[in-house]
Amino acid sequence: MSSEPIIEVRGMGKAYPMYDKPHHRLLQMMVPGPSSRWYKEFQALRNVDFSVHRGETVGIVGCNGSGKSTLLQVICGTLAPSTGTVHVRGRVAALLELGAGFNPEFTGRENVYLNGSVLGLTRSEIAARFDDIAAFADIGEFIEQPVKSYSSGMYIRLAFAVAINVTPDILVIDEALSVGDEAFQRKCYARINAIRDAGATVLFVSHSAGTVIELCDRAILMDRGEVLAHGTPKFVVSRYHKLIYAPVEKAAAIREGIRDETATRLKTQHVEDVAGAESAPEPSVSPEDAAYLDEGLVPQSTLRYQTRGATISPPRIETLQGRRVNVLKPGGEYVYTYTVSFQRAAVAVRFGMMIKTITGLELGGAASTPAGMSELITGSGDVLTARFRFRAMLAQGVYFLNAGVTAHDADGETYLDRLIDVAMFRVMPDEQRLATGTIDFHVASEINAEAVLVT
Repeated sequence: MSSEPIIEVRGMGKAYPMYDKPHHRLLQMMVPGPSSRWYKEFQALRNVDFSVHRGETVGIVGCNGSGKSTLLQVICGTLAPSTGTVHVRGRVAALLELGAGFNPEFTGRENVYLNGSVLGLTRSEIAARFDDIAAFADIGEFIEQPVKSYSSGMYIRLAFAVAINVTPDILVIDEALSVGDEAFQRKCYARINAIRDAGATVLFVSHSAGTVIELCDRAILMDRGEVLAHGTPKFVVSRYHKLIYAPVEKAAAIREGIRDETATRLKTQHVEDVAGAESAPEPSVSPEDAAYLDEGLVPQSTLRYQTRGATISPPRIETLQGRRVNVLKPGGEYVYTYTVSFQRAAVAVRFGMMIKTITGLELGGAASTPAGMSELITGSGDVLTARFRFRAMLAQGVYFLNAGVTAHDADGETYLDRLIDVAMFRVMPDEQRLATGTIDFHVASEINAEAVLVT
């Protein structure tokens, strides 16, 4: 890795004029006097300072509207900074507005040459790479048809194929990897990894904490147009989570706390990662004791079924000792519990729970008894508590929980009450984790060396 930064941003700001009325734009140019009286300035970026060295992979995280995309556009040269300086050394390939330079009347082939030229390739370079671009896009004979006849998926595939075959010194990505089907996304990731492994610098925006931690050497947290924190990916992602799940009344204090903490780390040159928003526990502390409660970790997508004679109280996750938590240590045992109040008699009552990923994939759950075998009968006014003991054998990330209570009536088993996404929890990272994927199946590996007989 070269000691010279390939991207250097110093004191950079970007401001946009905001006009109360459309004709104020004209008055600004025609009426003598200070032009600033006709508009208010919106500071999209302010006093941004950082550098990226050759071969580094740097992730940028932050809430919507924090200035991430504006920052990438300034680095790519599609926007000019209002203040400060930005120095970029090397060819940049940007996956921002895919296909923004395509002409709808041109064929796919013609647009490959047009877009390739915009990205800095000569005609001979494009010709040499055309077969690879067409193969990557995999749109068949449509490569010879006008792109106005393409589906949105074909359009994006071709645009991505052009951008990804530039062989850049710097690859800039702004959430462009959510396009296409799963197979195409996997191909895109593989190509990006190959570019990174070849020594290119990668700078990208992502809302996926797992991707940032897995791929990046460093990370930057943007908030309200400022660099709020930067450092190791796990340090930055943990602070990002703390900020986005903060209660509204505490957000400002948490924001300043993150800023002060980052400044302290820089002064002391502290490079040890911190896995969580609080002080890391000692190694001897049990997983259950290491868990803690983040009051801002509250789901925004909760859905309740129509109640039919029973009401579930807000569920909670507890340690085995009864302490409420929602940031869990991998491998620890916890209890998911809720109380149900019955407003009428019910027969064959069963309780259930389900754990899901952030995309809604059901990972697993449990019912209190098998279907059709419950003998539990409740009466009006009864209050029962359901407790589900589980082990957090999950990869780092955020997960959601359902809760439900069923009973038998004339139509068979039906929900008396059901809550979707009623609770959420976060699993801390684990540097010693050997399991791959989302769920840890406790797979045991064994490597044997067999003797080779030479005759």
